[in-house]
Amino acid sequence: MIAARFSRFYFVGIGGIGMSAIARLLLQRGFAVAGYDKTPSDITAALQAEGASISFEDELSSIPAAMLEAQHTLIISTPAVPVGQKIPAFFRENGFEMVKRAKALGMITADGITLAVAGTHGKTTTTSLIAHLLEVAQYAFTALLGGVSTNYGSNLLSRGTEYFVTEADEFDRSFLQLQPAYAAITSMDADHLDIYGDAASMHQAYADFAALVRRKLVYQVNAPLPLPAGLATQAYGPGAAIQAANIRIENGRFVFDYQGNVNIFDLVCGMPGLHNIENALAAITLVLEIGVQPEAIREGMASFKGVKRRFELVYEGAGKVYIDDYAHHPTEIAALLDSVRMLYPGKKVLGIFQPHLFSRTRDFMAGFAESLSQLDSCLLLDIYPARELPIEGISSAALLSQISCQKQLVAKQDLVAAVAAQSFDVLLTIGAGDIDRLVQPLAAYLQKQEVQA
Repeated sequence: MIAARFSRFYFVGIGGIGMSAIARLLLQRGFAVAGYDKTPSDITAALQAEGASISFEDELSSIPAAMLEAQHTLIISTPAVPVGQKIPAFFRENGFEMVKRAKALGMITADGITLAVAGTHGKTTTTSLIAHLLEVAQYAFTALLGGVSTNYGSNLLSRGTEYFVTEADEFDRSFLQLQPAYAAITSMDADHLDIYGDAASMHQAYADFAALVRRKLVYQVNAPLPLPAGLATQAYGPGAAIQAANIRIENGRFVFDYQGNVNIFDLVCGMPGLHNIENALAAITLVLEIGVQPEAIREGMASFKGVKRRFELVYEGAGKVYIDDYAHHPTEIAALLDSVRMLYPGKKVLGIFQPHLFSRTRDFMAGFAESLSQLDSCLLLDIYPARELPIEGISSAALLSQISCQKQLVAKQDLVAAVAAQSFDVLLTIGAGDIDRLVQPLAAYLQKQEVQA
């Protein structure tokens, strides 16, 4: 266990969704936790309420004195924080042991039976659903999630240590730090090419991850995965031995039958969309492997409320619907829009998209333009740079020029006014940057319009 050698933990970038889950777990186990982040957020406020000491200034004076003893303090860092900043530089230069978040996660989960979910899309939803199914089945588990579970209002569920449930993130080859007993690979679309260089290198990393799985790997049938020799594997999806049948919409919710080694009929999918039915196939298959019974699966599927920012219904009223979604890859946007069209046929859809990363916008500009063109109208925000510097010729204006629906480039401060000038039935906010900070102003505008109607 990570805490066998250390009693204090300092997080560089503590407000990140993955970092904060580890920080929460250590706080729950009684360890001293502190950290730095650039910007206050709901996550950092929650961590402070739970006992973490957090600074938002990159100054050495902000580090608590108790964290300055190298023999007792482990530094956990994220690549999102530039290496040149003062705080990480101090720890590197003064003999502190520093590990990336991925290695810390591997250390934490090494003592239990780990169920890990990898894939370009669907990791957070699938992982959260697995955790919910284990909760309903009353298993002893700890789940570290890449999003905030709507059922539990947290990215951490700590119910015991027999099982661990976690995402296996391909960014920076992080998933190679895990030792999963069971794993799912939901998709292998090209992404993070700033790390991998090309799709072939990314595919090799997935193959290396698959080779780490000890007991059973389930994978989406179309994933281009060379299967490790000697490992028990099972494909799911259209045409595979495990698939969804009799898919339909009843009372505004997707319903399907699970067909596999066990058949489970009339499952209600708590997350809208065909892509989430596939995510459910992966989750159900993994929990069946560890003995969860069909009755608990049926109950858990019906009561699963999803994940914040994954097809999250923010507002519904006065003939309008507002959905917020984390989609930041062309395939994810296309799946989101397919689901919206199925649930709201014939409705006029306005999408607001914030591209995430200059490199991703460059690598998939044509794909973004194609998927966004399926909207009735599109409001495009500037690119959210995250860890990157600008790339010459890559901008939201360049993307806008390739989108074929009604379109407009909008500054964040002008967004509510731009939405007010549009005609729509369904409003979508789409993206992985800081677009989530615009959700409440947009919801407040819609609620005000309803009151005035």
